[in-house]
Amino acid sequence: MGWQQTVEQTVTGLGYELVDVERSAGGLLRVTIDWPWAPGAEERFITVDDCERVTRQLQYVLEVEGVDYRRLEVGSPGIDRPLRHERDYQRFTGAVVDVTLRQPIGSAALAGVAPARKHFRGVLRAGEVPGQWQLELLPDAAGAQGGGTRPRRDRTAAAATDGGAVTVLGFSLDEVREARLAPIVDFKGRRPRGARTPD
Repeated sequence: MGWQQTVEQTVTGLGYELVDVERSAGGLLRVTIDWPWAPGAEERFITVDDCERVTRQLQYVLEVEGVDYRRLEVGSPGIDRPLRHERDYQRFTGAVVDVTLRQPIGSAALAGVAPARKHFRGVLRAGEVPGQWQLELLPDAAGAQGGGTRPRRDRTAAAATDGGAVTVLGFSLDEVREARLAPIVDFKGRRPRGARTPD
């Protein structure tokens, strides 16, 4: 059994989901965990205690298995969580995601989008056919549809702009090189200096 399978079995055996595992040339072993997702279930978040629990168990198991590493990091997925499996797409339907395709799509295939484009940002939707997905493209800073890097406040922002038509990109998971939740940070809750808090 390879070290990846050892890590996955250990993480899932503790009741967590293995989101990602990465081994760097410098000996760093980075493990990303989350709680398993079920439709309709209450959202749970990974805590420091969860990371410590998995770290202790992995240290023991990796030593027994003779896996060579210098440092082990266990963490949560963060705001730019990767989407790797069908269940990830189901879980984050309606969220704003960044998708990188394996092959570029030109303007002939997607009206209104510049030719030879692989990177898109939009609201993730389920396609009409099982296994197919759609991305309602968001406008970028230049006003073109899709792939913008301007941060959005709401991860479930609407894709329509100024009452115009929404550009939709259809794709299957086989066509995706990488997909992640768009790293959206909302600082709206910060109060200006000197603002009073209610008593």
